[in-house]
Amino acid sequence: MNALTDPHQDGGLFGRPLFEDPSARALSRVGVVDVGSNSVRLVVFDGAARSPAYFYNEKIMCALGSGLSDTGHLNPQGRVRALNALIRFQCLAEGMGLSELSVVATAAVRDASDGAAFCADVLRETGLTVRTIDGREEARLSAQGVLLGWPGSYGLVCDIGGSSMELAEISGGTVGRRMTSDLGPLKLQGLKGGKKGRKAHIKAVMETMQAEMGTQRDRLFLVGGSWRAIARVDMHRQGYPLHVLHEYRMSPRSVQKTAKFIAEHTDHEALRSACGISSTRMALVPLAVEVLARLVKTFRPKDIAVSSYGIREGMLYEQMPQRLRDRDPLIEACRFAEAKDARMPGFGKLLYQFIEPLFKSAPFARKRLIKAACLLHDVSWRAHPDYRAEVCFDNATRANLGGLKHAERIFLGLALLHRYSNKREGTHFEGLYDLIDARTQREAEIVGKAMRFGAMMWMEKDAERGAFRWFPQKKVLELHLSPDAMPLFGEVAEARLNSLAASMDASVKVKRRRR
Repeated sequence: MNALTDPHQDGGLFGRPLFEDPSARALSRVGVVDVGSNSVRLVVFDGAARSPAYFYNEKIMCALGSGLSDTGHLNPQGRVRALNALIRFQCLAEGMGLSELSVVATAAVRDASDGAAFCADVLRETGLTVRTIDGREEARLSAQGVLLGWPGSYGLVCDIGGSSMELAEISGGTVGRRMTSDLGPLKLQGLKGGKKGRKAHIKAVMETMQAEMGTQRDRLFLVGGSWRAIARVDMHRQGYPLHVLHEYRMSPRSVQKTAKFIAEHTDHEALRSACGISSTRMALVPLAVEVLARLVKTFRPKDIAVSSYGIREGMLYEQMPQRLRDRDPLIEACRFAEAKDARMPGFGKLLYQFIEPLFKSAPFARKRLIKAACLLHDVSWRAHPDYRAEVCFDNATRANLGGLKHAERIFLGLALLHRYSNKREGTHFEGLYDLIDARTQREAEIVGKAMRFGAMMWMEKDAERGAFRWFPQKKVLELHLSPDAMPLFGEVAEARLNSLAASMDASVKVKRRRR
């Protein structure tokens, strides 16, 4: 048992937040640049170091690796665009007050005969030192990016770029075996033998990788823009309503169906437009999906998760002390949001303790979501009252929060919606509710209504509030009010308590304690 699964340890539900710790504050704003074969991207991380927000994120499609297989050189036009991008990024970093930018270059720069000359140009024009990494290091950093979002995960991380594809195994929070290949779609474009020759090459390389990596039957984590584009097509094909790529799940069967869907689609421009994919990226998707189909067929993962975290997040993870790595990214982010935006920072913990007796038998995974909801219950108070419930739902389901499955996002969103509203019907989010079953929707409603009532018990920090007692067999909900809390139990509070009891299908008893 570790800090993520034991609520009594320092990193559990009630551990002291680390975002004010000096070791975390040093990571409060970090800039990284990834010079890839297809794009050059600047990301500036900010906020809670364990689950950072994207303070700034800009990508320029340069196609540095286009034509590399034929010429051995970086694409000349791409080289000019990449240099101009880095000049701009350095200027932006200075304007943001960043002490430095960490810059890494991957397959195109390391393979090109003029890669070193390009790095020298960058140093001369910007003062930035470009660190060119080999394929194994690229695999390690990408795997660490996945660990940023999924602490303690097991599985196989596959990162596809323009000119290469890397594999790395992760187990219990560490990166194990890793290797690189030439299966990037820019490299496959110039392969001789047409589609038949390409398929034979992909199969042969994949079998070599399987022999090196061994059996990998856990989860497959997909990192890279081409994989995310394929996930967008998969969402479009199935009419999936929540367009959040991070933690989107695909089955091996759905990958094969989507590969066939892309191969048989005659109008790629219409498909690109419908899925919101850039034309530059869409040109690579038919090649990338051939690689993915063979990857799934070769390694036969139990399920597949799309990761928006990769090499850039891995560079941030690299700088974290271990005790920060061990923290739950969801809880740390929610604590940070409460400290920054709530009217009464610290009340989320007290609110959780007040409503927790209603959920004594809930598994830890559910209590974790309830804790997150309590921390976030008040951060949207500035929104207009008529729209506050919907704002809460939208924020929870689409926010940059790590460590959340899509179903968990919906649960958290519904709980926060019911923090401000008895009803969930009539919103434009109704199409998302069915991503969780009716029973889970009702459980989220109970959490929200419990918070809605508990928020009325806003008292001095050390005051004696009162307590819930829940008798599930008898379906009796008791509220024991302390003398200090009695004046707060007015008619609105009573109505909210009765609404909570109705959702629990329970009778309610209010017991007032005397001094």
